[in-house]
Amino acid sequence: MIYDDGFNYLTKMCLTNMREAAFRMISIAKEHGCTVMVSSSDSTDHFEKYLQKGADFILIGEAEFTLHELIESINNGADNFHSIEGLAYYSGEEIVKTPGRKVIKDLDSLPFPAWDLLDISPYKSTWLKHAGFFSMNMGTTRGCPFKCNWCAKPIYGNRYNSRSPQNVLEELKLMKSKFGFDHIWFCDDIFGLKPGWVKEFADLVNLENFQFRFKIQVRADLLLQEDYIRDLARAGCDSAWMGAESGSQKILDAMDKGTTVEQIYEATRLLKKHRIKPCFFIQFGYPGENNEDILKTIHMINELLPYELGISVSYPLPGTLFYERVKTELKEKANWTDSDELMLMFHNTYQPAFYKQLHRYVHKNYRLHLAIDNIKGILRHPMETNFRKLKRAASLAYYFPATIMAKQKLDTLQSAVN
Repeated sequence: MIYDDGFNYLTKMCLTNMREAAFRMISIAKEHGCTVMVSSSDSTDHFEKYLQKGADFILIGEAEFTLHELIESINNGADNFHSIEGLAYYSGEEIVKTPGRKVIKDLDSLPFPAWDLLDISPYKSTWLKHAGFFSMNMGTTRGCPFKCNWCAKPIYGNRYNSRSPQNVLEELKLMKSKFGFDHIWFCDDIFGLKPGWVKEFADLVNLENFQFRFKIQVRADLLLQEDYIRDLARAGCDSAWMGAESGSQKILDAMDKGTTVEQIYEATRLLKKHRIKPCFFIQFGYPGENNEDILKTIHMINELLPYELGISVSYPLPGTLFYERVKTELKEKANWTDSDELMLMFHNTYQPAFYKQLHRYVHKNYRLHLAIDNIKGILRHPMETNFRKLKRAASLAYYFPATIMAKQKLDTLQSAVN
């Protein structure tokens, strides 16, 4: 069974090296006489390619019930694959794709992962060595009801189903007793969207005196209620990653994002007030973006100074409206080789090299402004100075000239187009 992490945005990008690795695993398994089943975002979108490489079955969409029924059918020697929903396979020379399976609504009905089968020690030692704490992942929901036109949902779709706070806490307690984690990344597309969920979770965490830190992914418009943020803080939320995307309202509207720049500002203010670190996902290169839009985004970053920053360029994922708009331009290259490639694969205002340099410049410029902000903080409150603040302040010596050089290269690439 080859399974890909359906919560990870990068796995939806069908990166060439990941797909080739899956094909190689299929080949090795077949050489050893194995029956090969694959479940992933990419295999759901391109099941024909995986079957042609030797996979016996592709599990399309949520795989739990499909896998259970498929294994039972194989073990019983039955040839009733056509009756199993959410499956693709060869029947003779023809590929059969059965009707899709409905999403699982009662997530509490699923058993906890078989944590006892995992040797966690290499992961834990690596985390402690490089980060000084041990973090693990957990999903509390599946799906997203919002319809940003660049975001694909090949596994869970536009539904939103949630585990109960009690169920989540029980698994956290189990993981804590087995592995002694310090931190959790709740890797949901959107954490705590269900009304009252976060409050109930915070109440349970406090009642059990269960102490841990966690980070989440969330929309800016969901962070406008101070009670919600207060409950996140009570539960142990350390940082919140927002899909800010752009500082230009024109671009947010073009994306069908459903949020405003003003909401990003207010959400950031409230998070900082309750000592939760705001972090931004930023996306450059969406069709129609011009230099004015880029400058608005850079201004927003420099003014709000999120705790961390993730920058990418617009990526057309199969199954999205955005993909349909630009797919005729995806001739030579339809996906990245790896996550660091950052190649713009369709025609836009500037050439792909410009956006790769923009990525470098914005990161350096952001670090420069963080350094300046830390220097100001040290001058205002010298008694509150710590090593992290001193380190960031000292980084001015590197980021000041590095930002100037990055901007010069960016200007050269921009003028070559204009």
